[in-house]
Amino acid sequence: MSERAGEDEGLEHEHTPEAIRSRLRDGPELSYLREWVYGSIDGVVTTFAIVAGVTGASLSPMVVVILGVANLVGDGFSMAASAFSSTRAERESSRRLREVERRHIAEEPEGEQEEIRQIYREKGLEGEALERVVRALTQDRDVWVDVMMREEYGVGATAKPPLQSGLHTFLAFVTCGAVPLLPFFVGMPAPSRWALALSAGTFFAIGSFKSRWTVRAWWRQGLETLAVGLTAAGLAFAIGYGLRSLGLET
Repeated sequence: MSERAGEDEGLEHEHTPEAIRSRLRDGPELSYLREWVYGSIDGVVTTFAIVAGVTGASLSPMVVVILGVANLVGDGFSMAASAFSSTRAERESSRRLREVERRHIAEEPEGEQEEIRQIYREKGLEGEALERVVRALTQDRDVWVDVMMREEYGVGATAKPPLQSGLHTFLAFVTCGAVPLLPFFVGMPAPSRWALALSAGTFFAIGSFKSRWTVRAWWRQGLETLAVGLTAAGLAFAIGYGLRSLGLET
């Protein structure tokens, strides 16, 4: 069995009529992968950027801890609020588009039927088969609206709860963003070097983990995320070191 086939085993499901009916009735499972990948990467990047910048400026470990914790709370809440607001805006936009489609169907039913007809003609249907599909989909107004939302606007039927989206983002940011601070909290020798090693490992782990939902190899995803994170850290260190050389350290 191939590596990819093994990873996709969790997506396998039964195809008996009862299993299909139950799966469709329950609807698709909500995924918070985007929130965890985005929040975790940003958490490590921004927190280690503080570590690297402060180290470049030769400031004390206590300053690293204070700034790091402040970043975890402040930036974590900011990202959570952004995720909440953006998800809520998407839901409200979907509701508005749905109402627009309902109004169009009520006021211009023939024009909306023609849209359905052209959509499915582009999919390869024609003649009587096409007309049967048009009649079937336009008999139920809710089904009609769902089809138009998906085909015309690209909006799915499932929307994430804004509060849960924000919470997942915050947890991902704080959990992974705390990693670069651990050596400073426990008083490890050469904490900056340990912070670099732990952050690099976390970057690689995040990239490798998200490869389970892509077609790319786990090590490529890991190296890509590692490169992005270390680039951000390098820029922060360079800025901190540059300010130190200008005599701006405190």
